[in-house]
Order: sequence, then structure tokens, then C-alpha cells
Amino acid sequence: IQAHCASGCVTNDHFPCLADLFFPADIISTVEFNYSGELLATGDKGGRVVIFQREQESKNRPLSRGEYNVYSTFQSHEPEFDYLKSLEIEEKINKIRWLPQQNAAHFLLSTNDKTIKLWKISERDKRAEGYNLKDEDGRLRDPFRITTLRVPVLMPMDLMVEASPRRIFANAHTYHINSISVNSDHETYLSADDLRINLWHLEITDRSFNIVDIKPANMEELTEVITAAECHPHQCNVFVYSSSKGTIRLCDMRAAALCDRHSKFFEEPEDPSSRSFFSEIISSISDVKFSHSGRYMMTRDYLSVKVWDLNMENRPVETYQVHEYLRSKLCSLYENDCIFDKFECCWNGSDSAIMTGSYNNFFRMFDRNTRRDITLEASRENSKPRAMLKPRKVCTGGKRKKDEISVDSLDFNKKILHTAWHPKENVIAVAATNNLYIFQDKIN
Repeated sequence: IQAHCASGCVTNDHFPCLADLFFPADIISTVEFNYSGELLATGDKGGRVVIFQREQESKNRPLSRGEYNVYSTFQSHEPEFDYLKSLEIEEKINKIRWLPQQNAAHFLLSTNDKTIKLWKISERDKRAEGYNLKDEDGRLRDPFRITTLRVPVLMPMDLMVEASPRRIFANAHTYHINSISVNSDHETYLSADDLRINLWHLEITDRSFNIVDIKPANMEELTEVITAAECHPHQCNVFVYSSSKGTIRLCDMRAAALCDRHSKFFEEPEDPSSRSFFSEIISSISDVKFSHSGRYMMTRDYLSVKVWDLNMENRPVETYQVHEYLRSKLCSLYENDCIFDKFECCWNGSDSAIMTGSYNNFFRMFDRNTRRDITLEASRENSKPRAMLKPRKVCTGGKRKKDEISVDSLDFNKKILHTAWHPKENVIAVAATNNLYIFQDKIN
């Protein structure tokens, strides 16, 4: 799996603070590459979006190709207060999704719990000079003193990156938004909360179409909630959503306007011998992702990652244990609320490998062809630029080897929930609390 373990590494500290002190607002809450992989966006709990741009390789700096530097920073969401419900609405960015690039500008969707915004990110390196009605300092000229017609000319200026909100999609969700996904028609997108999924047109902000509604007439009868949803990468009529019961439903919008009746239902039968008090909690799916090919989908629950073939509903075709050694620790993980952590997962560009996060700043990578896996650590100590990442191993009992770490000494406050994989190359982005780490294959 050496080809997939990010060998050379570059770290970008996201709003670094003195020592390891940081504000809760600096915690990264989402990471997303754009379609080309040249831009990488992060959102944080303070409602900010930071976009990193990949450095172009030059003769002077032949090894700078993998480095990402800050391209633009802007405040996407502000804290709000719902006076009717006496409810504070956090500014935290839950998800960012890029739109395919159509012109020189870039567009992305960002959402907090209630409001989705469409942002345009554009560059400006020229300014107009020589106006008729204004002086160079911007003051209006006396019309009676204007005797000649001047044609404004474009003059070069320092590069400015501007982020401007183009659309605001609000007031459509009663519950917290957990997912947004851009459809393959590039005109519509879906947004999902705990009980409903809405379909939006990118040009229309004042209405959306409710395509899934699982809210019961009596809320006391509620048995499951929607945890994640995603559009199919090629078929604009197909989408999936996962539930807290560990099930996945695939829906076809051609069948009915309201997709409460699913087309396919994916569920793995539970082994009665392994049932425990925590079974229902750890079977809840925290993330679902289609493969780039559209043939498979991947789901992440608390202890494992599963790959499903869309043509086989009764069981996954592959199951990878992420941190099986935590099964004996579920009681303490329940007490400190870690058992409710929502880990994400991602595919590499060729669908041959998958990645997801764990505790102690560990992240796991699985090669689907060889079935080999590796555990790597994102930390400042072992992530100096151009350093090799060493595989980490967790000791579950018995005598601990020299380079192993004991389960009892894992730090559950250090967790990697959000990861992203470059769509074309072996470059990965890993969010570890308030730090963003970018790793890449070894450069020869």
C-alpha cells in the first residue's frame, strides 16, 4: 500500500495558535477538494471558509508542486438566533461542495445547520482608470467642467481574490442540515436534515421540492433519522440516503415525486451472537459516498467501513475494520460521548483505495486490490515537510512491542473526522482538530 500511504508530507497549520492552544471556532468541520484538485476548501466552527491553492512547479522550486497555500479566506456564515423557537443557530460550516468549473470563476456551496449559500470566488488583476464623471480618487466631477469624452482603460493591479455570495437558500429545513450534494446535471442539488431531503435548483432560492419525508405523524413513533445523503455521480435521477439504523435506501426520482418508497434497500443482517446494548448506536451510518464509477458506494459506521455493490442489497461486498480494538472500550466511549462521533470516508481517484479517520490523530487507508491496510498519524512531531510517515500499530493486549501504542493510551480528544482525497493524484487532506495536514506520495 506504499503507493497510497502519503509518503512526503506538507503541513498547513489552520489558524495556528501558541503551542497547542486554540479556540473552539478554529476546529475544522469539513474538507473538500474541487473537481480538478487544484483548490482545497476547509470550513470551521467559526463559520469561516479557507481555500488553499496548489503551487505550480517551477524551475527554481522543483519540489513545490504538492504544496498548498492560502488562496482566499472569507466569513461564510454568522451566528443567528431564531426568536420564534428561542434557538441559537451555530455558524459552524457542516459541509462544502464545489460546483464544476464553467468559466474563470469558481463556485461552491457551504451550509450550516439551517442556511445554504452559493459563493463565487473570482480573481481581479486589472482595474479601470480614466472615468468621465469621477476623479482618480473617486470624487464626482462637476458636470460643467467635463468638456471631453474619456474612454476608461484597464490598468494592471495586484491580484485580488474576491468571494461574493450569489445565492442564499434559506428557510427550508426544520432540523439540522447534515448533507448537501450537487447533482450530475450541474443544475440541481439536494440538502438533507434529520427527517427530510429537499431538491433545489441552483438558480431558484425561494422554493425547493421535498423529495423524502420520514417524519411520523406522532414524533413519539420516530425510530430512525437520516444521517447522510448523496446524488449518484452519473445518473441525475438517483440518490441514496443512510439512516441511524444502519440501513441505506436508494431512490429513483423518476418513480414518484415523493421518494418515500425506495427502489433499493441495503442492509446487512445482524449477527445475534454479537448483539449488545451498543449495537444500535455503533451501527448508525455517519457517511455514505458513491464511488467515482458509480458502481459502488461506501458507508462508514462507528467501527467499520463497508463497500456495497449497487446490484447487491443483502450484504456488502467488502468490510474493513477501522478500529476493532475499541469494541472492548464501548462503555467508556459511551460515557464520554465519543461513541456518537461522526467519521467521514472518501475514495481515491481510481476507486482502488479508501480512507477514513480514527482516534489519536490516526487515519486508516485500505487498498481494495491487495486488501492491505495501513494506519498513519497526523501530528506535528512526525510531519515535518518532506518527512516519511511511519505506519502505526495499536497493541490490543499481551506484550507491547517497541513501536506499538497501547489501546489504553489512545487520546480520544484527538480525532480525525474529516478527510479528502485529490480526485486525480495521491494527495490527501486530513483535518486534525484545528490543523490541516496535506500528505502526498513520495517525490523521486
